[in-house]
Amino acid sequence: LVHLIPVNPIREDGLSTKSRKRIMPELLTEPPAIDPVYEAHVYCNIPTIAERSMEGHAPHYFKLVSVQVLIRHGDRYPLYAIPKTKRPDIDCTLQPNRKPSHPQLEAFIKHMSKGSAAQMGGSLSSLPRYPSHSLCEMGELTQTGVVQHLKNGQLLRDIYINKHKLLLSDWTAKQLYLETTGKSRTLQSALALLYTFLPDFDWKKINMRHQWSTIFCSGSCNCPMRNHYLEEEQRRQYSLRVKNNDLEKIYVDMAKIVGIPTRQLRASNPIDSLLCYFCHNVSFPCTKTGCIDMEHFKVIKRHQLEDERERQEKKLYFLYALLATHPLLNQTVNRLQRIAEGKKEEVFVLYSAHDVTLSPVLSALGITDARFPRFAARLVFELWQDGKRPKDYFIRILYNGADVTFQTSFCRDYYKQTTKPMCPLEKFVNFVKRDVFLIFNSTSYYDACHRRPL
Repeated sequence: LVHLIPVNPIREDGLSTKSRKRIMPELLTEPPAIDPVYEAHVYCNIPTIAERSMEGHAPHYFKLVSVQVLIRHGDRYPLYAIPKTKRPDIDCTLQPNRKPSHPQLEAFIKHMSKGSAAQMGGSLSSLPRYPSHSLCEMGELTQTGVVQHLKNGQLLRDIYINKHKLLLSDWTAKQLYLETTGKSRTLQSALALLYTFLPDFDWKKINMRHQWSTIFCSGSCNCPMRNHYLEEEQRRQYSLRVKNNDLEKIYVDMAKIVGIPTRQLRASNPIDSLLCYFCHNVSFPCTKTGCIDMEHFKVIKRHQLEDERERQEKKLYFLYALLATHPLLNQTVNRLQRIAEGKKEEVFVLYSAHDVTLSPVLSALGITDARFPRFAARLVFELWQDGKRPKDYFIRILYNGADVTFQTSFCRDYYKQTTKPMCPLEKFVNFVKRDVFLIFNSTSYYDACHRRPL
C-alpha cells in the first residue's frame, strides 16, 4: 500500500543529512474518515491512471449544443517560500521521457513554438506558451501541470468531439470563446487542454481574451458587500486558527527549526510550499536544527480541512460567493439563453482560472459536498436540447467528471420530480437572474452589492 523511497535531503549549508525514508502513500481506496494525507493526495491529482467521467451522458434523443468549461490551472511551483530553507528542486522544462508524461507532449511543445499568429488579449502575448525553466520560478506551471491538462483535453475530445460532434473539422474562431487570467500558469493550462481537445489547431483561429480579475467579474467588480462578506469570512478563519492549539504548537516547532519568529513562518503560508514537496515526492526541508516532517504537514493540512468544513456551516463564504461569482454566472446564463433562442454563439467555452475562482462558484451553486479545487480541476456546464420537444433545453453540471447537477440548490428538489438526468435551463436562469438577490432582500446585483444587511 505504500512505497518507501530513500532520500538524501540537502541541508541549508549544502551538506547531505542522514538518509531518511519518505513515505508517499499510494492509496487505493478512499478511507471512511477525513485523512489529511489522503486529501492531499487527491489535491495533487497526479496523472497516473485513466479517469472515468460522466461528461456527455444523456438519453439518446438529446442533442448536445454547448459546453462551457471552467478549469483551475495545473500543478504549479509554490507561490510562497519557507524562509531559510532550500527551495524544492523541481525542473520546469518539458521532457517527454520524464514522468509524468503524455503521448502528445512532444507534439504540444512543437506546436506551442508556432503560436505567434494567435490573438492574445492584454498582456497575454508577452507570456510564454509553455514552462521552460530548469529550476521552476514561483508559481510556474510544472510538467505535471501540463500533462494534467493534456489529459483533460483528451478526455473532453473523446466525448465532445469524437462522440457528440460538438465541433466539426471545419470549426471557426466564432465557435470558441477562450478567456484566462494574466498568469502564465493559467494561459499555459488553457493551451495544453486546447491542444489535445483540438490537436494541431490553426493558431489564426485562436483568440485568447485576458481577464484581469481572478473572479472574472469583468466590468461588474464594484461590489462593497462582497468585500464585506469576504472580510467577515477572513475574521472567521482567524478565529478558528487561534483556537487550534495543535496548530499553534506545530507553527512554534517549525519556526524553531527554520530559526524565524512564529508569526513570520505563518505569514509565509508554509502549506503552499509543503504541498509542492508532497505532490512531487520530495523530502521536506531540513536545517541544522532539524527537519520539517509529515506530522507538521498533517496538522496544518487537517486544519485546512476543518476550516473548509466550518466555512460551509457559517455561510459567510456562501454570501461572498454569490456576489463574487454573479458576473461570471450571469455571463454563462446569458450565453446559454442566446443559444437556446437559436442565435449563433460560441459552442465551446473555456475559462482558465484559479482555486479562488472555482471554489466560490461551487459554493454559489450550492454544491456543498465538493472538495476544494484540486490542481487541474474542471467544472463543466453542458446544454442539451430535447429531441422530442425541441423547444426544451436542459443543463448538466459536472465537477471533475462527477455529475453534480442535482446537488445544486436550484435543482435539488427537481430531482424528485423527473426521470431525466438533467435540470431545465429555466431553473438555472431563474436562480441567477432572481433567486440570488432574494437572499439579500434585493432585486438586482447592484442593489445586493450596495445594500447593508439589517
